[in-house]
Amino acid sequence: MKSSRSEFLPIRGMQYHIRHWGDNNAPLLFMLHGWMDVSASFQFLVDALQRDWHVIAPDWRGFGLSEYAGKSYWFPDYLADLDAILQHYAPKQPVNLLGHSLGANVAGIYAGVRPARIKKLIMLEGFGMPTTQANEAPARYARWLEEVRNNPNLRSYATSQQVALRLQKNNPRLSDERAAFLAQHWAAKNEAGTWDIQADPWHKLPNPNLYRVEEVMACWQAVTADVLWVEAKNSELLPRMGSNEQARAEIDRRVAHLQNATKVTKLMVADAGHMLQHDQPEIVAHAMDQFLV
Repeated sequence: MKSSRSEFLPIRGMQYHIRHWGDNNAPLLFMLHGWMDVSASFQFLVDALQRDWHVIAPDWRGFGLSEYAGKSYWFPDYLADLDAILQHYAPKQPVNLLGHSLGANVAGIYAGVRPARIKKLIMLEGFGMPTTQANEAPARYARWLEEVRNNPNLRSYATSQQVALRLQKNNPRLSDERAAFLAQHWAAKNEAGTWDIQADPWHKLPNPNLYRVEEVMACWQAVTADVLWVEAKNSELLPRMGSNEQARAEIDRRVAHLQNATKVTKLMVADAGHMLQHDQPEIVAHAMDQFLV
């Protein structure tokens, strides 16, 4: 297992935890984790990469060892945080950027908003949220108003083994060894001796803003970098977009908006769910080694 090291960096008024793998003089590769996840989630993917990289992976605000806001989180802040991180580590060069899930959504939008900053873009399970309709707004705002009244909380676990079992419940493909490793980063032991999830409970609140997919697609249309688009054949998120046929049609419609990318390479990973960097890191890493040349 390749060793990582931690750095703490002030980013836009918040203390960010940045995880590094590899030699500082190696080519840069930035990795962005998903919702309710941490930067250590990429350990198995980094281990499987054959080329030498200086991998830089932040814990998003309110996750892992980064500072908690203690209030609602807003998607544009991830874009601004990423912009500041890239400005710190690579102020004058386009970068290779990988994102998974939420991180892929941030990466895809950012690559359209700042196309000159991205050399190559890798999107793991980055197809976005289900389409919303304007008439959903009243109920969405009402639900948010109800939940924002009280401080949210996340359950604790008696042992790290229970945390590992929870991870395996979410992803049955996760081996005991990998689950045990992730549990040590996904949760931390508190003063009472139980284990708390390393995430601000405020992330659990529903977003009062609707997901406006056409705005996202407008950003994707402005992407000019090479793109590696990676999906899991057994993704648990696909049913949220309707039947198999509906989901496939909608994802294909969205990917078509990457029409101005220099090149789009697609990969479907078999025997993998949404956390494909845990399920099949060797397959994903092999595709990345070929793509990042």
